[in-house]
Amino acid sequence: MKIAVIGQSVFGQEVYKELRKDGHTIVGVFTIPDKDGKADPLATEAEKDGVPVFKFPRWRLKGQALPEVVSQYEAVGADLNVLPFCSQFIPMEVIERPQHGSIIYHPSLLPRHRGASAINWTLIHGDKKGGFTVFWADDGLDTGPILLQRECEVEPNDTVNTIYKRFLFPEGVKGTVDAVRLIAEGKAPKIVQPQEGATYECIQKKDNAKIDWNQSAEALHNWIRGNDKVPGAWAEVDGQKVTFYGSSLVENGPSANGQPLEIQGTSRPAVVTKAGLLLFGTDGKTLLVKNLQFEDGKMIAAAQFFSSGSSAAVELTEEEKTFAKHIKAVWQSILSNVAQIEDSTDFFKSGAASMDVVRLVEEVKLLSNGCQLQNEDVYMNCTFTDFIQMCVRKLRGEDDEEELVVDYVEKNINNMTIKMPHQLFINGQFVDAEGGKTYKTINPTDGTAICEVSLAQISDVNTAVSAAKVAFRGRRVGQDERQRPRKTHLQVSKITP
Repeated sequence: MKIAVIGQSVFGQEVYKELRKDGHTIVGVFTIPDKDGKADPLATEAEKDGVPVFKFPRWRLKGQALPEVVSQYEAVGADLNVLPFCSQFIPMEVIERPQHGSIIYHPSLLPRHRGASAINWTLIHGDKKGGFTVFWADDGLDTGPILLQRECEVEPNDTVNTIYKRFLFPEGVKGTVDAVRLIAEGKAPKIVQPQEGATYECIQKKDNAKIDWNQSAEALHNWIRGNDKVPGAWAEVDGQKVTFYGSSLVENGPSANGQPLEIQGTSRPAVVTKAGLLLFGTDGKTLLVKNLQFEDGKMIAAAQFFSSGSSAAVELTEEEKTFAKHIKAVWQSILSNVAQIEDSTDFFKSGAASMDVVRLVEEVKLLSNGCQLQNEDVYMNCTFTDFIQMCVRKLRGEDDEEELVVDYVEKNINNMTIKMPHQLFINGQFVDAEGGKTYKTINPTDGTAICEVSLAQISDVNTAVSAAKVAFRGRRVGQDERQRPRKTHLQVSKITP
């Protein structure tokens, strides 16, 4: 079948590749103009294959289709239009032109969440089921007949990124290609969308993403994760707009050990902990936010709110300066539209996208003989100077880890000096048991007492369990975005007498 692919992005690129593998002829690719001198991935792939590529800034003007654009489209002679991801408005003259019409991929279970921010609203509303629909395009707003649908479970701490990478992207590519296969075989259904359950939500924009704190912890969590990472849920902190990223629910709320942080509109101060920013819903339950972004674009780990910017710059050795030159060359190759990489060059303001983050992380790993970066390290160190400083600190083992304070007991045994911690290790610290309870450890060689060791009480165990859950949630939210999230269940309960 002769197919015109209309759209953009890596998703569009993968659909294009799979359609070609399936034996279809791509007669034309219609995508967006180059941005900052860089072609869209779909355009790059098609140009490599010698497929005609058209980069129209627009398809219509003042509500009317542009004749010269429609004429160029008609000349390719497509039997079917496939729109895997399309941000442009395509006129009906184009939608209805092929003998098989046009099909569109949409990231929700239609008729629920019609509109461009469908994934966001799936999470904002706390839906337990998500998925995608391939439907026949019509002149409505995502109202055409359904061709194919597939669904998945929405996990409590899913984000736009995790649900997209786990299901909506890989299964969406397969589903779109399967839909084309059904059309080619003459087996494609046209199921009229039901009116029951139909919703349409607006595109989420920064102005209406402000957090309403008068909600339960779950509702706050859904709002923050539903707006992550675009446009970003925000609140006023210390007189400026601060955006919250990486939310996770915390079961059996932990003891709030940390520094309180006043946030406008909250009934109770948040707490900056080692695991992140602990927030409280009106129901007394808690959620944890991992990262914060300020109005100037700077992103920090929420745990570092009160210490951000306090570290002095490290002076690079000659070897580290050579490493920095290699990294600068990597930045230059990624940011090909930038004439020269300066210390103040901002990775994202210079046109880098998420796929460039993945590339940069891998390049650093190769050049540094294994320095492990997370994608969020790039987002939090987006200028070249900050990025190099972060890399060097990691390579030196100086990445702001707090020194662990241990009260050792020293004993001379068998001509050796033995150092032993004698306290409980809870929430990253050695502490005494509640009430100072201890028990004696015995030297098995002679039966003499070595030292008094803290004896954990029920309350100590409960505190440790709560702290472990917070740490676990914080680590899970910070998973490398390149990895497919694993289903992991932490089966820990409080001990009762």
